[in-house]
Amino acid sequence: MADAWDPADFRSAVQAELDAFLDEQAARLAPLGPDAERLLTEARAVVSGGKRFRAAFCFWGYAVVAGRPTGSAEHAVLRASAALELLHASALAHDDLMDASDTRRGRPASHRGFEAEHREDDWRGDPEQYGAAGAILLGDLLLSWADELLRRCGLGWEVVGPALDVLDLCRTEVIAGQFLDVSVQARGRASVEEAMTVLRYKSAKYSIERPLHIGAALAGASTETLAGLSDFGLPLGEAFQLRDDVLGVFGDPSATGKPAGDDLVEGKRTVLVAHALASAPPADAGRLDVALGSALLPAEVDDLRSIIDRSGARTAVEDAINELADRSLAALDAGRSAGWDPAACGALTDLASAATQRSA
Repeated sequence: MADAWDPADFRSAVQAELDAFLDEQAARLAPLGPDAERLLTEARAVVSGGKRFRAAFCFWGYAVVAGRPTGSAEHAVLRASAALELLHASALAHDDLMDASDTRRGRPASHRGFEAEHREDDWRGDPEQYGAAGAILLGDLLLSWADELLRRCGLGWEVVGPALDVLDLCRTEVIAGQFLDVSVQARGRASVEEAMTVLRYKSAKYSIERPLHIGAALAGASTETLAGLSDFGLPLGEAFQLRDDVLGVFGDPSATGKPAGDDLVEGKRTVLVAHALASAPPADAGRLDVALGSALLPAEVDDLRSIIDRSGARTAVEDAINELADRSLAALDAGRSAGWDPAACGALTDLASAATQRSA
């Protein structure tokens, strides 16, 4: 990477590490034949592209403590950071299956892709079941690979061990958070507080706080530094996911790679929806509640968006995003005063803006 912080260069460097790692796995899987190759092809697709926020927060979490790495240390920290993208891809493969999503980043979701291959090849059995099985196994494999890549990143065990402890905690949180989400959807109701709990454990912690902790652990961070990174990373992670919730209803499909109002069609009981159901007039709240999770025409999506807007829910969530972002940046200022690396603090400031003010 260039000396100056260039997000595009960083994303390219992370992709190169992921490609190299998957090349290693391809050599291992080659004796298994064409079916294993199909699995690897999908793995390559799901780890391609994306904003690489988790990798970036891991990398700069390291730099907060030890300064920006160079030489062999940079390569090792990039590999460790890339491991977080394998974890993310695993969560997306499973999440898309659980949500019955058709698309991800403008292409078929993994279970839909495997399902389509089954149909095209005219195989026996249920194509949907095959697609579900493929997505589950893909997600499991990516989850395993995340551990492997971090463990073999190239740094000593005295720092990799503590980082793996954080990864263990991160995986526990995100999987339990996913189950909280599944349970909320099954009950068909969630208060704002309940929706915030789902958001915190399903997304906020594993998106920003834990990647920061993994990077910092690799640099030998103190307990005090890890706590300071939580003060910065957790509110920012919550703001990040709240922005995602807004985009899931109001985002431009050409930017998000998802259909218009996709969260409404999937029936997601997000913080945005919880605010709307709590604040809208009873008739509007009833229409929104009944429509969630059903096939919706574009005009019906527009109607539900209007209900959410009129309820004040969108404004409430935007206000929460701003308040959480301000709290996060105040914690970053405190860290800067405590001696955190200045270049890392500058990069984290840029990342905080990108995470909360994005359109995709």
